[in-house]
Order: sequence, then C-alpha cells, then structure tokens
Amino acid sequence: MTAASQDTALSAVGVSDEVDGVVVLTLNHPPANALSNSLVSELTATLEALAGGPDAPAVVLTGAGERFFCAGGDIKEAIGYDAESMVARMTSFHALLRALENHPRPLVCAVNGWCVGGGIEMALFADVVYASADARFVFPEINHGMLPAVKGIARVRGVLGDRAARRLLLGGKPVGAFEAETMGIVDQVVERDDLLAIATADARAAAAKPPAVFAALKRALHDAAASWPAEEQLRVTVADARTVFNDPAARTAREAWNG
Repeated sequence: MTAASQDTALSAVGVSDEVDGVVVLTLNHPPANALSNSLVSELTATLEALAGGPDAPAVVLTGAGERFFCAGGDIKEAIGYDAESMVARMTSFHALLRALENHPRPLVCAVNGWCVGGGIEMALFADVVYASADARFVFPEINHGMLPAVKGIARVRGVLGDRAARRLLLGGKPVGAFEAETMGIVDQVVERDDLLAIATADARAAAAKPPAVFAALKRALHDAAASWPAEEQLRVTVADARTVFNDPAARTAREAWNG
C-alpha cells in the first residue's frame, strides 16, 4: 500500500495501491460526491502526503458511482453556516486547489458524470482531463446563493477565456461533455467503460518521464510565472537547470535521445 493509503470503508477518498508510479484517488461521498468539509480536508491531506514523499506518484482523480464525479460544495452541510463558518470552509477549499496546483507529478482527472462547481475548479487544475460522453458541467452557485473560490474563478478565466468564463459562471447553465471539450474544460471525451483505463494509461506514460523535468515545467506553467519579474524568471531558470542537469533520470533521458 502507498504511504497515503487508508481504510476506504471509513474514508471519503479512496486511495488505490501505487501501480507503475500511478495512484488513483476516488471521491467517495454518496450519493453525489459532494465536497463536505471532511472530504476537502482528507483530499488535501492525501495529496500533500503523496507530494511530500521521496517518490511522489502520478495521480488520477475520479469519482465513485455512475452519475457524479463531484456535485460541488455540500449545500446541505452549508445551509446552517454563518459567515465565519463559510470563511473557514472556503479557506479549506482554497488549500485543496493549491494542493492540486502544486502536485509535482502528473495529475489526470477522469470525469465520470456530473461535474459541478468546485468539481470543475478541481478538474481545471489537472494536467489532463478526460470525461465520459455522458458527463455534464455546471457552475450553479449563482442560482444557489453560493460562490466559487476566487482561485477557481481565476483558473476558469485563465483556461477558458473571459467570454466562456462569464457564460459558465454568470449563466449557471450546464454544458455537455462535447461542448466542454470545445470550450477547453475537457481534453478528450471517451466512452465511460474506457474512461479510467485511458486516464490511468496517460498518467502512467507521463509518470515515466523524468520527474525533475516534469516538476520544473509544471512550476513554470503556473499562472504566477507570467507575472514574475525578469530577475525572478532568471533565478528560477538557473535553479531548475542545476536540478535537471544533476538529476540521474533526466541525464538518462538525454543520453537515450542523443544515442
């Protein structure tokens, strides 16, 4: 079992054994995999534990069941909250988005059904998103008196562009899997029966690439990199060059390519 493995019977996040450098994390909060406080905290802790290990694995994130990848924020849990309770909840979800963003290895999302609100925010921090043909995507917060995280909103706008972001966030209407692919939420729509196998194979192929190179590229692709001053860009470039050119796996890849 991986270091982050746990008793899935008592867990809102299923953690598979690591196989070929890949761990599958499954949101498991029936009936709709809504983001309860406990699920958000557990998923964040799991991602941080996996990322903090000496050989961080690639991750595939999916949902249990056939109808929902994730129903977004748990509205039933939030109904009785006061403003300060909601602040704590949003702070916790922001930390989850940070954990997804900062995972140094491949992160692949397999959307197996409805992907709502915070579910879309999570998916957009993945490196690759696959969806079953019957998946649906919606930001319902404007209709339900809720708000997405600003970090998530920024990601939606950054990935999809301003017009598509306004349509989704201000309209509150669902789009199908193929329309989501056209918009840029999804990289590829596949048959449901093939979804997890395709996502896992993609993660496995990405996990075989030199980890130091992959991590450096992900770090530079973060939105913040575009706003770094030139001096900081140079500092990171030099530091990453030293890391990559001293890394045995990267050296092996260079030698294989040159040969």
